[in-house]
This record gives sequence, C-alpha cells and structure tokens, in this order.
Amino acid sequence: MNRTEQTFEDLKSYFRTHSKIREQRPHMSKVHSVCWNANGCHLASGSFDKTVAVYALERDRFVKNNVFRGHTASVDQLCWHKTNPDQFSTASGDKTVRIWDIRVAKCVSVTNTKGENINIAWSPDGKTIAVGNKEDLITFIDTRTNKIRVEEPFSFEVNEISWNNTNDLFFLTNGMGCMHVLNYPSLEHQTTLKAHPANCICIEFGPTGKYFATGSADAQVSLWDANELACLRMISRLEWPVRTISFSHDERLIASASEDLVIDIAFTETGERVTDIHVDASTFTVAWHPKQYLLAYACDEKETIGDRRRDVGNVKIYGFPE
Repeated sequence: MNRTEQTFEDLKSYFRTHSKIREQRPHMSKVHSVCWNANGCHLASGSFDKTVAVYALERDRFVKNNVFRGHTASVDQLCWHKTNPDQFSTASGDKTVRIWDIRVAKCVSVTNTKGENINIAWSPDGKTIAVGNKEDLITFIDTRTNKIRVEEPFSFEVNEISWNNTNDLFFLTNGMGCMHVLNYPSLEHQTTLKAHPANCICIEFGPTGKYFATGSADAQVSLWDANELACLRMISRLEWPVRTISFSHDERLIASASEDLVIDIAFTETGERVTDIHVDASTFTVAWHPKQYLLAYACDEKETIGDRRRDVGNVKIYGFPE
C-alpha cells in the first residue's frame, strides 16, 4: 500500500470512531450560513430570522454563546476575519454590511450599500470586505474606515466571490459555468476559466493555498490547482446542484452538499469517498473546523406543530468521538 492509499484508509478508519453529531437550535428560521473563526474556538450561524448565533466549542460539545441582533432582514452569508478570531462580518437583505465583535458582543460598524447583499468575503490581509448583491454589483469596503472603496458592476449573474490566499487575485463564479479571475487590487480581468457546463454556484479556497474548488448545478465539484489555475479532477457523487463546499484544515478532505440527503466527504487527492453524513433535508452550508476534523452544517429541516410546518433553525457539528 502506498502513502496515498494509507492516508485514505487512515481517514476512513478515523471517521468510524468519530461520527457523533452534536446539535443546537438557536434560530427561529432557516440557517443560511455557518462559519468558524480563525482559531476554531467559535462557530457562527446566520439565519433568515435576521440574527447571528455564536457558539463556543468546549472539548466534545458546543454551546450557544450569544445571539447578535441588528439586521432588519435575512442574514444571507457571514465570514470571520482571517486572522482576528473576535470579528466577523455579515451580508444581509437590509442593504447593510455589519462587522461584529464577540468581545463586546455587539455590532462595531455598519456600512450602507446599494442593494440586497447575498454573499460576502473578507480579504486574507483583513483590509477589505467584498459583498455581492442581487443586481450583480460587487462592493469593496475598506475595513479601516468602513467606507466603500469601489463598486464594480458585472453584466453576468455573480454567484459567489473569493480572494485567493495570497490576496492578489479575486474570483467570481457565474451563471454560465465560468470563473472570472481578476487581478487585485486593480480588478483588471486576468482570465476566465470554464469550470462547468452549468451554473457555477460556489467557490472555496483550501486553507494551505494548494487547492480551490467550485460546485455547480451539474452536481459536480471541480478541484483546481490554485497556482496553475488548472482543473485536477471532478467529484461526481451528488445528484443535485452543489450548493456548498469546504476544505478541511489540512486540505485532505473536501465536503460538499446539495438537495441530496447526504453530505459527501471526499479524499482531495483522489476524489474517493471517505465517508458521508446522512441528513433529513437539503444542506446549503458546510464548514470544516480550522484545526480538526469537525464539520459544521445546517439543513433546511422542518417540524410540524399542530397543523403548521415551520423551520427548525438548527446547526449541527459532525465528527465528535463516539
């Protein structure tokens, strides 16, 4: 057995004894986004109920720490500062971008933007937040002044946005299956990568900077070499559009999810399945812990109360020891 095969078998073996799921129900409505902070001590979730919940990870469990209120519409996506473990930012349908600080447990800045914001990214150097709205306008906000630095309109459907890990390229996924790569900070077009035959929905860079991946409406995940901008392989086990992807801290694993009632966890080096998580509803957000094999996720689960069906609003973490 070679080293790659041994690593694959070791990972499979690990999850046979680390598949316990913990759950919290902090929200009154659907959870859109989950994300870990830089040191892995806190997890945040953003919801249609206009709030963000923050949890503390304590050994083999996670506990609700605080609920952050202030947005007047759905919190569609959130992200933490790449190195400061105390600050996160949120994109909302209320046309604002907010930065929150968990040390003071409140919002520390509000920036008004032109449209309903649906995606957000924080630059690796911490100096800029980019948000995209429903009209495909990307707004770049200077985090030192909380002022808008530049607004960049696009003539195509922008689905998700991300910097590369070295902060010198900015990526957009679009409705025609492409990734547009811009030089940063000039925002000059560098190249367009044809990633999928269908709508390219999500993009994620691995923590070590070796890989990035995209998920598509063709139900495939494409894995890319981040330096060469070359596609390495496709992962094709899901049957529905891939809505969310996440790399583990060491980039050995990539999780992907969709309307399939399963979250796929693949070995990055070969694309083979290491394990999967069976779920009861569509999954629109997954996030690996930055230091260990714990996967946070949220599903569109419903419960029946009397003759009404309502959102459960729960957040789960997979990977605790049995």
